[in-house]
Amino acid sequence: MRKKTIRDLDDAQVRGKRALVRVDFNVPLDDQGRITDDTRIRASLPTIELLLERDCRPVILSHLGRPKGKPEAKYSLQPVARRLQELAGCNVMFVESTDSDEAYKASHNLKSGDLLLLENTRFLGGEEKNDQRLSRALAELGDFFVNDAFGSAHRAHSSTVGVAEFLRPAVAGLLMEKELEYLDSALANPKRPFVAILGGAKISGKIDVIEQLLPKVDALLIGGAMACTFYRAMGLETGKSLVEEDRIEMAKSLLDRAGAKLTLPHDAMVAPSLEQAKQARAVKRDAIPKDQAMFDVGPQTIQSYSRAIAAAKTVVWNGPMGVFETPPFDAGTNGIAKAMADATAKGATTIVGGGDSAAAVSEAGLDSKMSHVSTGGGASLEFLEGKQLPGVEILDEAR
Repeated sequence: MRKKTIRDLDDAQVRGKRALVRVDFNVPLDDQGRITDDTRIRASLPTIELLLERDCRPVILSHLGRPKGKPEAKYSLQPVARRLQELAGCNVMFVESTDSDEAYKASHNLKSGDLLLLENTRFLGGEEKNDQRLSRALAELGDFFVNDAFGSAHRAHSSTVGVAEFLRPAVAGLLMEKELEYLDSALANPKRPFVAILGGAKISGKIDVIEQLLPKVDALLIGGAMACTFYRAMGLETGKSLVEEDRIEMAKSLLDRAGAKLTLPHDAMVAPSLEQAKQARAVKRDAIPKDQAMFDVGPQTIQSYSRAIAAAKTVVWNGPMGVFETPPFDAGTNGIAKAMADATAKGATTIVGGGDSAAAVSEAGLDSKMSHVSTGGGASLEFLEGKQLPGVEILDEAR
């Protein structure tokens, strides 16, 4: 069922009203408190700009980092307020509290054309417990609720779920709408061939995704250290590679059920350790030395997977192919990113499912070459697993 968005609200519901907007401004900061990547702020600008155009007064909520339910200076949203003002090109008021009289007054005094950003929601003890008192207090800050924080939609917190129990209408922002549209269409009605690529360290973190995708895809390509657990299930030597011993039987079962649909890397980039990356070399998957570990997929695999991507009409990717932060073990992940960019240019729908994959695509400068790069790692993963996202479920349904 489609959820209502800000586009579905009529003028009487928005003009002159306070829109309480939950965004995901959980951006990376350096040691000096400077923002190193403002992608998530930029991603919410269309929603904020549309609300301003409709003569609405946006009151913005977000979390940042993992403070323990109390204020911590390093997690303040103050740097975000400064960057938001630069990007939005309008006055941004910042209030150093959220569920306070000061915040309440500021929301009522907010002038048309200005923005109000409140301090980190996770400075509040009740936020992550979805505390009812806090949810009710947050609801007082707006006349209707907009959730544009897909990256937090899998968390049932006061600012994502609880507030919507006391404040209606409760609708999706444009970023939330886009995320749901791409992920939902990829799963419900993909253009074929439909190829999924899954990487990352552990098979245990991707079991539910594999189970959910196997019946739907035409091909499932595996990369990352999780491939080594499958190798062990096939009886291959994995050397010092990361293997989940307690998941080997599960990997055997998946291989039996998946048949030709599931493809494992044909070769591997190995080295004695990450610190000895200069000794990296490619070996066949059945020739991993006992004293070495796999840190990336090999060149044959990059070519093979790139051909599969080129032939696809829909591609979903979640998880890197290797330890992409340490060259030369970034070749597999970069190779997949380039193949997906090429496929997009030829008309394929390409979706990068957040987290490390999104970071790698951004680092390679290819994010604009994909159909969609998700802003939510955990949320997109849970969506791909077929789970309900509480921050989405609570929103009004479109008729």
